[in-house]
Amino acid sequence: MLVAGFPAGTFQANCYLLAPGPGGPCVVVDPGEGASAPLDRAVAEYGLTPAAILATHGHPDHVHTAAEAARTYDVPVWIRPEDRPLLRRPWLALNDELAAGLGDRPWSEPDTVRELGASACGTETVLDVAGLRIEALHTPGHTEGSVVFRLVTEEGGQVALTGDTLLPGSAGRTDLPGGDPAALRRSLAMLAEVLDDAAVLLPGHGRSTTMGQEKASNPWLAASDGGPVGVGGAAGGADALGRTGAAPAAPRGTAPARETGERRS
Repeated sequence: MLVAGFPAGTFQANCYLLAPGPGGPCVVVDPGEGASAPLDRAVAEYGLTPAAILATHGHPDHVHTAAEAARTYDVPVWIRPEDRPLLRRPWLALNDELAAGLGDRPWSEPDTVRELGASACGTETVLDVAGLRIEALHTPGHTEGSVVFRLVTEEGGQVALTGDTLLPGSAGRTDLPGGDPAALRRSLAMLAEVLDDAAVLLPGHGRSTTMGQEKASNPWLAASDGGPVGVGGAAGGADALGRTGAAPAAPRGTAPARETGERRS
């Protein structure tokens, strides 16, 4: 499986491309602010054809260019129904300070939007797209419609795109509209159960990590047994929306999210 990723925008949110291999269809996850140009370069570099855009949640640093990219590549945008209104009115999930930073630009919903969870039990959707089988696990807490996308490689390994639900050494903030500390605790506990220790985590901010590393060192994950989950990140580079903590070194065999690169798994 090919995984390419790059950070973009004011908050350095990670955008990812996933494909069975170069020279074929792919999915794009979280094209945020400033993602258009590097996304086009990555598509050209690997000879990819986007088949869908997936959103881990509706915060603008993750979907800022989703509508533009969807129109460019004529593909749908998949998002949970709880966060779909944020595609048109992103300020609904921001405080006054962050909302003021959006400026006066018009926001429009992508031409084709499909809702994750709409035809499942409300908790999980399985997508078969671009030659990939992708499970969308509903993980509310950071936002009401947050999801983690899980894939299983041909060798049986797990890859999870965690958005701002689970971050390197930290977890998503819950003090913005739609945030819910109790829901986030439940989501983190669920992820600890369904993701094995070797699962590679591709977060919404910061470098890649593994579930085992996070279980061993992430205090927010340890708190998922019922302890408090903080509304901010751990000491270290914190962004305004996801509140990522200090990023650990990327596990061996993975491409750092700070660079566009190829990883085979």
